[in-house]
Amino acid sequence: MTAHPVDEKLPALKMATTGLQHVAAMYAGVVAPPLIVGAAVGLSPTELTFLTGACLFTAGLATFLQTLGFWKIGARLPFVNGVTFAGVAPMTAVVASTKDRSDALPIIFGAVMVAGVLGFVAAPFFSKAVRFFPPVVTGTVITLIGVSLLPVAFGWAQGPDPAAHDYGSPTYLGLAAATLVLVLLLRRFTRGFVKQIAVLLGLVIGTLVAIPFGVTDFGPVTDAAVVGFPTPFHFGAPQFQLAAILSLCVVMVVSMTESTADMLALGEIVERPADERTIAAGLRADTLGSALSPLFNGFMCSAFAQNIGLVAMTRIRSRYVVATGGGFLVLMGLCPMAASLIAVVPRPVLGGAGVVLFGSVAASGIQTLVRAGLEKDNNVLIVAVSLAVGIIPITAPHFYHAFPQTARIVLDSGISTGCVAAVLLNLVFNHLGRHRDDDEVTAPMEPGEEIVDRRTGPGPAVVGA
Repeated sequence: MTAHPVDEKLPALKMATTGLQHVAAMYAGVVAPPLIVGAAVGLSPTELTFLTGACLFTAGLATFLQTLGFWKIGARLPFVNGVTFAGVAPMTAVVASTKDRSDALPIIFGAVMVAGVLGFVAAPFFSKAVRFFPPVVTGTVITLIGVSLLPVAFGWAQGPDPAAHDYGSPTYLGLAAATLVLVLLLRRFTRGFVKQIAVLLGLVIGTLVAIPFGVTDFGPVTDAAVVGFPTPFHFGAPQFQLAAILSLCVVMVVSMTESTADMLALGEIVERPADERTIAAGLRADTLGSALSPLFNGFMCSAFAQNIGLVAMTRIRSRYVVATGGGFLVLMGLCPMAASLIAVVPRPVLGGAGVVLFGSVAASGIQTLVRAGLEKDNNVLIVAVSLAVGIIPITAPHFYHAFPQTARIVLDSGISTGCVAAVLLNLVFNHLGRHRDDDEVTAPMEPGEEIVDRRTGPGPAVVGA
């Protein structure tokens, strides 16, 4: 019996290169939170490098849990796990409210551990919500995932520092456009293995092209140590503060909501639909990874949506490829110099490749919506309003500025708000009360056209009113 593509083991070279491509796609997302939080704490460059390496290391461990799994833990899908960006705002808020900055990271780590344990316990109950995710909901959420990630790619394309005078310069945008065109050409005019690693080749060639423009910085490689290990509790024993715990528990709920949506999206793409059991196992991996991450000085872990785009584009569905990527992340955590090689890739080059990756996620969502029964008025309304709600944080980032910070953790996530809106609207329109099968979108009637009553059959045409 032929193994499902998800369980396929590819040749070693192909496994390594495609796994590295997954690392390249998500690297910037993993290192951004520790860089932001570490800077807020006031860490030295050496300590900041340590914190970043620790987050890479724990991302690799969490990816192992998700892809390989054991017992009832792990979705066993090609799922990359890493530090969730949803926790950045509350973690920096914890830093700002801590008198002694040296206590900030231990307080954050303690809160993450508690949130992870509570999330692990709640995972099987949370997964039962899968029956409220029909195609009209999943298609909407998948589309929102892609649309929500595109601004990240656009930001990368403009340069590394929004405060710099050359941010958004023609040079940066030109490099992003060149990388995008290169990936498209490789996808169009190559075959087989080269076609499948088009994004990785685009990143390598784009980095080389950027050298004459002075955009490629090899400083991280020369300054990095060869070997380093994330010593447990390097920044101090975890501290447990109620306000921080409550704040990170809210982030955990947001993270679990997004992970559920991501698993449903990935299940559709790899043609192994995520059922209740799969989602429960995946959420256990997320939450267990989060609970263990602070032991090695890492933050809360969650599924990375951008890698779903890579799976959708390359059609390489093997979970062992992503597990190999997890191995690279662990090695990067143990070898700062290796980690710095990925850091050499200029942000504009990442931005050009990101347009393809994130756009592929949105396209997958549209494909799902095509099968969602949009000939029905109810489903059209569900999609229309949910997309509008989910796009608010993208098009109007300060829309919820008057709300409390805790509420904004949820409201500022378009994926979460759009997902909640889609589930609630689906309940109202398709589950509560009498279900109607004749709520179809109809074109304006032509003169003399018959009105058809589904219960009594064709009737005489009605002219006038």
